[in-house]
Amino acid sequence: MSSSVTTWHLEQTAPSDLSPAQEPPATAGVRVTRAEVPSPEFSHFLFTSVGSDVSWTDRLLWSREAWEEHLHRAGVETWVAYERGTPAGYIELEGQDEGVVEIVYFGLLPAFRGRRIGGHLLTWGTSRAWDMAERWPDRVPTKRVWLHTCSKDGPYALDNYRRRGFRVFDVKTADEE
Repeated sequence: MSSSVTTWHLEQTAPSDLSPAQEPPATAGVRVTRAEVPSPEFSHFLFTSVGSDVSWTDRLLWSREAWEEHLHRAGVETWVAYERGTPAGYIELEGQDEGVVEIVYFGLLPAFRGRRIGGHLLTWGTSRAWDMAERWPDRVPTKRVWLHTCSKDGPYALDNYRRRGFRVFDVKTADEE
């Protein structure tokens, strides 16, 4: 049986487009840290834990070598949100040509959704997309940050992106099996 899936492509074209979410209170114990040591096992854990209930499948069959190759590419960064020491979610950035950065993956583990961590993590990750050239000296400054989301993602994903200042630049609908 096929179903119709809508995909929205969104972007920001200046750092001033970012509309930050409110930070969680210090008592919540939420912090965001870059995973600076590439770890295929940790990245696989994040991908499967966040994406299992929202149909993320494209990396499920990646070998350890494929993860290694991807994670060692210049401009690929994984930022992880923790709540009191427990991984709560992540955002993966990928620097592309001509000052473009894609938010390739973003999401929270199911147990951490609805706790006001997502807006904070998206704010943090988008800010890191805008200042990526500071960490990667061979990159030109970021001129555009973009992402896509679809109707299979969480029910609040599109609204979160819009609240953070992302604008839709393309919409596609297709039937999927």
